[in-house]
Amino acid sequence: MSFSLAEREDTIIALATPQGVGAIAVIRLSGKDAIRLCNEVFFGKNLEKQASHTIHFGTIRDGEKIIDEVLVSLFIAPKSFTKENVVEISTHGSSYIINQVIKLFVRKGARLAKPGEFTQRAFLNGQFDLAQAEAVADLIHADSEASHSAALKQMRGGFSSEIQELRSRLIHFASMIELELDFSEEDVEFASRQELRELVERLLRVVEELILSFDLGNVIKNGVPTVIAGKPNAGKSTLLNALLNEEKAIVSDIAGTTRDFIEDEINIGGVIFRFIDTAGLRETTDTIEAIGVSRTQEKMKTASLILYLFDLGDTDLVEINRDVNKLENQGVPFLKVANKIDKANVQLINELRSKHPDTIFISAGKKENLEGLKTRILELVNLDKFKTGNTVVTNIRHYDSLVKTRESLLDILAGLDNQVTNDFVAMDIRRSLHYLGEITGEITTDDLLENIFRNFCIGK
Repeated sequence: MSFSLAEREDTIIALATPQGVGAIAVIRLSGKDAIRLCNEVFFGKNLEKQASHTIHFGTIRDGEKIIDEVLVSLFIAPKSFTKENVVEISTHGSSYIINQVIKLFVRKGARLAKPGEFTQRAFLNGQFDLAQAEAVADLIHADSEASHSAALKQMRGGFSSEIQELRSRLIHFASMIELELDFSEEDVEFASRQELRELVERLLRVVEELILSFDLGNVIKNGVPTVIAGKPNAGKSTLLNALLNEEKAIVSDIAGTTRDFIEDEINIGGVIFRFIDTAGLRETTDTIEAIGVSRTQEKMKTASLILYLFDLGDTDLVEINRDVNKLENQGVPFLKVANKIDKANVQLINELRSKHPDTIFISAGKKENLEGLKTRILELVNLDKFKTGNTVVTNIRHYDSLVKTRESLLDILAGLDNQVTNDFVAMDIRRSLHYLGEITGEITTDDLLENIFRNFCIGK
């Protein structure tokens, strides 16, 4: 989805609100002729004589036929989202009206916008950089407080400013070393190698921190995959239903009712958790149940958190210890959740409090201490760094570029250690600048832009 220079001169149009019948719909136009085209079909004030950021009531007409009464919002270049003339027409939400209005403008010379074309024009016109443009899509799809905050911070330039600062420091040294190459016969040094080493080491620390933040960023953006695991009839499905406040999973006294996994999302403290109710962990001769148990084990390996649920009325300490040892060997964070506290004997409770003091005691059926469970779940997601305002990487493309930047910076240090010639040092610096530039858009290709903006919705 690359755009030719001619296409960038077009006036584009698209529905900016979701498809379907609603109270109102907003149709957006952008381009140098947006206001003129709208003025040709708008009956009210002369839009070409009105100020930017004003709203005007009138009718949209196709000849003598009135299509709808509308409100027209004007944004005159460069004071608009795309830095072009932008018109937003608020109509009634009828699909018939929407189609009639859009077809009218297409006949007048506008072109239907492609996915993400409004945002791409904003990027190409210098409204913001590529990382900020990607954050627009993240903001639209944010479904929790944490993902909303991360996207909003990135859209407002928090991540970009750090990357640009890194590049500006490197650019200075790159220019000095390039200058040395011009005077190679005179054996002069414009860039202190010790200062370059110190700078690269500082940059590496920042880049490493950003790379490490991706695990948290991925959780914020995509949710925490959380597996509920345990023996059959431990109450896994009951717990899932209790957390969801709906009968999502079948609950039965018959062991092995859940043959496959059931998944749903829950918002806890502004973070999305993707809870997965799995088949019970046990030896079984039932072919279908065995497949479910196998899938459970696979899900546990890829989870970010496991809730190990056990029935206090049907489990002893030896069995709990054995299961805990197995979970510890998997290396996935887990919580020990003791269910059916109303059926437990006092001795087992005391043993657990002594041997496993971090155990959480609940009754899924009676919905007792579920808030305590949620609190402990949230504690395992380390949001302290995010809440203090530190930059968090949420985009896999940015993560990949940062990893490549780290490799290039390490090559610079290796070159300095081995006293390689200036042209090789300059080459490694240019590689680092290239990968950092890919993040913010200083370095772009048509394929890169197409891959990013084709995932946007039309109208944004």
